[in-house]
Amino acid sequence: MASNQPAPEAPAPFRTGGPGEDGRTWEEWNPTEDSLRPVRGRHRVAKQRGFARSSTVLGVGVIAAVGAGGMASAQSKPPVSISLPDSIADNLPDAKSLPGVGAFMSADQAKDAVTGASPLTTAGITAAEAESGTTDAGEALRARILQQAEQQQAGAEAEVRAAEEKAAAEEAAAQAAKQQSAAEAKAAAKKKAAEEAAEKKAEAERLAKLAASYAIPTSSYTITSTFGQSGSMWSSGHHTGLDFAAPTGTPVKAVHSGTVKSAGWSGSYGYRTVLELDDGTEVWYCHQSSMDVTAGQKVSTGDTIGRVGATGNVTGPHLHLEIHTADGSGIDPMGWLRGKGLSV
Repeated sequence: MASNQPAPEAPAPFRTGGPGEDGRTWEEWNPTEDSLRPVRGRHRVAKQRGFARSSTVLGVGVIAAVGAGGMASAQSKPPVSISLPDSIADNLPDAKSLPGVGAFMSADQAKDAVTGASPLTTAGITAAEAESGTTDAGEALRARILQQAEQQQAGAEAEVRAAEEKAAAEEAAAQAAKQQSAAEAKAAAKKKAAEEAAEKKAEAERLAKLAASYAIPTSSYTITSTFGQSGSMWSSGHHTGLDFAAPTGTPVKAVHSGTVKSAGWSGSYGYRTVLELDDGTEVWYCHQSSMDVTAGQKVSTGDTIGRVGATGNVTGPHLHLEIHTADGSGIDPMGWLRGKGLSV
């Protein structure tokens, strides 16, 4: 039955091209905006972001593969060479700039690994490793990593040893300094003790020599009052000399050689003799019962110049001894006698 509908339109004409592999003739198809429908849903094709980016990703993958430990699995397989077109190789990054890769590859090795000048399984192997018989890149990388770790460990241990040695040296130096200080202190103390002993000996010798030229003013005595002692018995309120209590008539001696300056009655002092020494020091002998010298007479150490008595202001027989310096000041007779090497 014939249809009144118009026949469908023929498809757009194809330009005749060359014959295909199956002998059929193909024509070029020139799609237009009207002849294409937009692809929707999951069948949409993502836009390409440029050949340079994809080539960079490919290069990074190739170089990363060189350093991967998985290359060890290629040991039993024949070496595989990977070559890239010049357009790709020219856009690959420098392997030396990639983290974790450049430290294990020279510039020539990185170039060979990227451009395919050497098999992938041997890429990254140094000349020394190749000469030693290493043919597997993964094992070479592993060996280098272990070597680097050992070197770092050795360096750390060396630093620890150096620090310990330095600390030990400092401790030894401090101990030596401490010992030296102790030795110096001991030597100084010993030296000081020796100096003090020498000074003491020299003083003893000096006093012994002085004692040979000085004498105790009387004998068989007892010290009853000392210099500076306070009391109402003395008009000045304190004692001005040293009292040697002894029986009446006990000899009174010259303590040192000198000249008799005066000899006679002197009020509360009773009979008093004043002996002047060569340095101007005056020795007063008071309360004597009698005097055996006169003014101007020269005497020597130990000469008898009078007798113990109880004349003047006294409470019993004794020798009242006073020492006056050249300027007339009264000093302690006991200290003066001891300074001359005498034991009072």
